[in-house]
Amino acid sequence: KNTKCEIQSTLSLCSDVEQTDHVAGSSADGILEYHVFDSFKSLEMEPWTDVHYVQLQTPNRVMIGQEEVGQPKGYLAYSATGKAQGKAVYGNYGSQEDLMLLQNLKVELNGTVILLRATGQISLAQQVANVAALGVSAVLIYLDPKDYRFQPTTELYGHVHLGSGDPFTPGFPSFNHTQFPPTQSSGLPTVLAQSITAASAAKILTRIGGLESPLSFKGSLDNVKYTLGGASSEDVTVEVNNVLQDTEIHNVFGVIKGFTEPDRYVLLGAQRDAWGPGYAKATVGTTLLLELARAVSEMVHTDGFRPRRSLVFASWSAGEYGSVGATEWLEGFFSSLDRRAFTYISLDGVVTGHGEFKVSASPLLYSLLESTMKEVKNPIGFGESGKSLFEPMKMEDSAYPFLAFSGIPSLSFRFVSQGSEAYPYYGTSLDNKDHLGYATAHRLNSLATGAGLVAGQLALRLVHDHVLRLDVQRYRMVLSQSVVKINQRLKQDGSAESLSARWLIMALGSYSRAATDLNTDLLNTDLTDTLACHNINDRIMRVEHNLLSPYVSPKEVPFRHLLFGRGSHTLAALLEGEDREVLRTQLALATWTLQGCANALSGDVWDSDNQM
Repeated sequence: KNTKCEIQSTLSLCSDVEQTDHVAGSSADGILEYHVFDSFKSLEMEPWTDVHYVQLQTPNRVMIGQEEVGQPKGYLAYSATGKAQGKAVYGNYGSQEDLMLLQNLKVELNGTVILLRATGQISLAQQVANVAALGVSAVLIYLDPKDYRFQPTTELYGHVHLGSGDPFTPGFPSFNHTQFPPTQSSGLPTVLAQSITAASAAKILTRIGGLESPLSFKGSLDNVKYTLGGASSEDVTVEVNNVLQDTEIHNVFGVIKGFTEPDRYVLLGAQRDAWGPGYAKATVGTTLLLELARAVSEMVHTDGFRPRRSLVFASWSAGEYGSVGATEWLEGFFSSLDRRAFTYISLDGVVTGHGEFKVSASPLLYSLLESTMKEVKNPIGFGESGKSLFEPMKMEDSAYPFLAFSGIPSLSFRFVSQGSEAYPYYGTSLDNKDHLGYATAHRLNSLATGAGLVAGQLALRLVHDHVLRLDVQRYRMVLSQSVVKINQRLKQDGSAESLSARWLIMALGSYSRAATDLNTDLLNTDLTDTLACHNINDRIMRVEHNLLSPYVSPKEVPFRHLLFGRGSHTLAALLEGEDREVLRTQLALATWTLQGCANALSGDVWDSDNQM
């Protein structure tokens, strides 16, 4: 029902504030908030708001010797503050491979000011974390013309918190100035980080000297040799004065209640704020959120559609700072959401190009996504190239905290240009209607309509069918791949005799049997039996949440997911650790996390697999 004409109309309304920034907590953000709330109210969706008081940073000087090379307007939120001085070094993208190459060339990094190119392959936060681990004193990041064909004075905005949410209340919600012991996220950088223009970067790069850089390090700045710098370079001084502001932000919600199980719901959400125009980042997603709400509401009130479960529509603020509004809400309602919110669908960045379709999702949603692709008429032909639709979900994905922090099956999807790593205009004043039109070959309306159809079909299947369309068997395959790699690793490094993956393999077997038993029970279930379907769904809904490790603290390790989290509790960590005793503990805890998930999937305690 979300036609091209209606989407175009809503796009126009949502982009009324496009001419100015609509930073989280600003008056422009408030105007959009009111528009969303009013739209939900007109649709009789009983809208409500959720208020948080969060710490946001707002804008610094960069000098070579005594010469000032820039006072950038752009900034990197959550940088450390102060002044740092050091020899300049050029580090390409700051990837692990780039930094290893610098170390092999004996380029000293400790105490230096390192200059990096921005890239769509690594988040700004990860770039800063990579170089901070090697002792640099400050990081400067710029847009090189080889990667971004922008004016040399284009400013870059972003955040460098390696996490999501308010980093000064990790694991806690930021409700109404609630007082918690002074703490901060372990993902906050300890070094200064600042974005600079390409013009400022050129001034530094022409004066740093040192070894000739490898070919892979070469950019396209005029009259720049891209030398590596180091001891022979001039000193660079970086001053970061970002000010922390206690900011009131509002999330807006509307609900279409289910008729059979109203206490279970699928969530659809979109970021509302942006540092610049934010057309691809925020406007398109907010438009689709409103259009999907209108279409489903019309189906219920006019066409007699009776969803079994509820649909909750959410407009998030402070998304630019690392999904702050969404994460604070998840932290505040963590217990309430368990086995109630069973899927999150992100509408952020769904159209950034044309030619390819990409998805990041929980394996529980893979089968539903694949069947939806076959049913939805789309403008490019999903998956026709034969390539996989799926790619790993990154921490900067707005769906990530729902999956890795809250254990809610989540997905994000996007139309992208073929061969493109990321939409180049994010974090700049160039993320506007004209540039998105160019990136989509002027097919924005049809692509946005296609995105709306995908999200709408997914949501409707999830709230309509008697049994949740979450495929527990797909997790078995993904878990099996990780367990096989861990077993091979332990055998190859000679650990197998004293440190075996045997119990982990048995836990995987327990999960596999539980998944098979569930499918058998499903085949023998009368779908008109409401209680029987409820019990089946209850078992399905436990899977994702029970892959959150119960052995680590949400405050210290917020992303507790066994597969998609970050930290020593993950299966990925078992492939990287070297200390034998630490590995032994990690292996035991991972085993019991997986076994606990298998037991919950089995159903009642007398049905649990006791073969461990």
